[in-house]
Amino acid sequence: MGCCGSAERTKREWKPLEDRSCTDLPWFLLFTLFLVGMCGICGFTIATGGAARLVFGYDSYGNTCGQRNEPIEGVRLSGLDHTDRKFVFFLDPCNIDIIQRKIKSMALCVSQCPTEELLTYYDLKRFAMMNGSELCSYELPGHKYPSLPERFDKCPKLPVPESKALPVFNRCTPVDISCYAKFAEAVVTFVSDNSMLNRLIAGVAASKEIIVGLCLLALGGTSVLWWLYIDYRMTMNETMTKDLTETEEPNGGMKPTKDHAQGLLIYAVSATVFTGILLLLMLFMRKRVALTIALFHVAGKVFIHLPLLALQPFCTFLALSLFWVYWIMVLLFLGTTGNPEKNEDTGLVEFRLSGALQYMTWYHAVGLIWISEFILACQQMTVAGAVVTYYFTRDKTKLPVTPILSSVLRLVRYHLGTVAKGSFIITLVKIPRLILMYIHNQLKGKENACARCMLKACICCLWCLEKCLNYLNQNAYAATAINSTSFCTSARDAFMILVENALRVATINTVGDFVLFLGKVLIVTCTAFAGVLALNYQRDYTEWVLPLIIVCLFAFLVAHCFLSIFEIVVDVLFLCFAIDTKYNNGTPGREFYMDKALMEFVENSRRSMAMEERGRSKRARPKEEAPGTSSA
Repeated sequence: MGCCGSAERTKREWKPLEDRSCTDLPWFLLFTLFLVGMCGICGFTIATGGAARLVFGYDSYGNTCGQRNEPIEGVRLSGLDHTDRKFVFFLDPCNIDIIQRKIKSMALCVSQCPTEELLTYYDLKRFAMMNGSELCSYELPGHKYPSLPERFDKCPKLPVPESKALPVFNRCTPVDISCYAKFAEAVVTFVSDNSMLNRLIAGVAASKEIIVGLCLLALGGTSVLWWLYIDYRMTMNETMTKDLTETEEPNGGMKPTKDHAQGLLIYAVSATVFTGILLLLMLFMRKRVALTIALFHVAGKVFIHLPLLALQPFCTFLALSLFWVYWIMVLLFLGTTGNPEKNEDTGLVEFRLSGALQYMTWYHAVGLIWISEFILACQQMTVAGAVVTYYFTRDKTKLPVTPILSSVLRLVRYHLGTVAKGSFIITLVKIPRLILMYIHNQLKGKENACARCMLKACICCLWCLEKCLNYLNQNAYAATAINSTSFCTSARDAFMILVENALRVATINTVGDFVLFLGKVLIVTCTAFAGVLALNYQRDYTEWVLPLIIVCLFAFLVAHCFLSIFEIVVDVLFLCFAIDTKYNNGTPGREFYMDKALMEFVENSRRSMAMEERGRSKRARPKEEAPGTSSA
């Protein structure tokens, strides 16, 4: 990515400059070195065998499956030839502590996963004799499994479930998912009643097709909820009148029906209250949304002229997903990298980093935050560059063929250093906040009230600082797109413009964010209404709550991704508008760049100010004439 030199500017011009120069080049070099370090960690894990141990798997004696191994000092049964044993088999597959990244169950390398359920030790012996795959510890001969006293500790827990190997990682995974349901049951601490958990899981499993369909749907309203509730009550009353004994079961079968009716009533009342509050807020705030409405109107035109803006969430999500997959993969590599150490409690072999190498995990964690923020900042800079080009082009027919692509090319060629610096500042604030949150969670229930209050106050302050810096960074990127100045210069210029328009900024942020929030709520509530409508006619489902929550979370995620782009467009348009009104007044030679909608707002504001000035002068005139009248 070349950085061409540029002639020195003698005058600051608030419009996109054709003659651009690289900004914050040292930060670009620093970020490049940091990326080299991230790649170096990945290379180290691959070179030292951590990647091979993760992909091929290893047993509890430090042997990598599918290859010949070197003996480990002090560890028996290490250094075995596992060329023909390519699969990892856990003696107790339901006893894996994923959170602590420790295998509580003994792991062995086997030549074949059990293709059927094995109920007795004689079945283990038969499987070993027929397939040559011994499922007990290596020192136990397969033909003696039923008679060996060590079979209770060094053989798999009975019954052995049928298993299949994972496509890439060669782990024998039970086909029956009840094992994982038990593990999830232990993890989910907010549900103490097993029957409730089973009902929720059954509701999700039974309605998975509807969940997929509802993720693409957004229909409904408050009246629909009330109609559903009344219809449900009438249906339930008729059924109870006809035959109460058929409806009521000995184990409490009436309870889900009553829960459904009560849930519909709660949804309807909540929607009604929310609608009333919404109408009242819009009634009282109607006079303060003129500029926001004008900006939203222009933002709509921006999306019409720049339709590729709608693809930005997809591109950002794809970039973040690819990076996160890479990051998780390297993190797993790090978990199997290092020197083999024997755990004295379990007697199993674990691989751990020691010395200065253990700081690679912290370096990798910082990389997660910085690079993620860098990708998000690239999105902001790309959108800002395209919107700035649109705003400061008087003749919209002369816009570039693809302003988004042009903005991306300018970013890659000139402004990666600015983006790296801005994202690093956010990282510096985010890391202490995450550390404090971790400390707060670790000390939960142990610290006193004063310490808990101080921790929460520090976390809240850092969160507020992070939000403020995010907003300032976004405007700094817009200023960089206009002036091609460094990050600090752009942040200072943008800050001065925002301070001069503090009241407008406050109004747009409150009203605009509220309107965008309403958009998100509208999408989520419409999806929830459609979910209730669909699930209402599937009355064999025992629970509605969890399927609706999954659908609503997905709808909120999609709405947030798209409306966040709209929010960036509105903020950049406001900065351009503030710059335009500051340095131009509409006279020949200083014409406005703004759209007609914003021009009408400016004209209306001028008329209002002129009328206010006339009113003040009329009120001041009698006061000036009063002394003259008395003297006469």
